[in-house]
Amino acid sequence: MEKNKANDATGECSCGCSQAPKVIYACSGSSDVGEITDRAARKLSAEGAGKMTCIAGIGGRAGALLDIANAAEYILALDGCPQNCAKKTLELAGYKDFGHIGLYDLGLPKGKSPATEKNIAKVVEKGKEMLLNR
Repeated sequence: MEKNKANDATGECSCGCSQAPKVIYACSGSSDVGEITDRAARKLSAEGAGKMTCIAGIGGRAGALLDIANAAEYILALDGCPQNCAKKTLELAGYKDFGHIGLYDLGLPKGKSPATEKNIAKVVEKGKEMLLNR
C-alpha cells in the first residue's frame, strides 16, 4: 500500500490534518511490555512527537484509520514482545516503509519489565529519536 501524503495542492491530508502526520502504533498487549508500549505511545503523542492512533483499526480495515495511515509522513510501530503484532499488522495491511521499536531490543523482556517511569522513558527516548529525525 503506497502512502498518500497529501490529497491536493493545498497539502490537505485525507485524515483531515493540515499536514502529513507522523503516526505511532502500539501493540498494547496484555503484559507488562504491552503497558509500556501503550504508555510510551501516549506520551509521545501528548508531547507532539507524533500522533498515536489505533493499530486494531488497521487490522480491521477501518476506513478512517486507514486514511490516517495512508496520509502519514512516517509510521512508527511499537512492539513489546517478539511476536511483533503491530509490525505484522502493518505489513499484512501492505505497509512496508515504517520504523519499528521492539522493547526486547531495548533490554525490556516480557514478564520481567514493569511499567515504571524509567522503562517508559527509555521507549519514549528511542521513539523521539526516530520520529524527530524524520
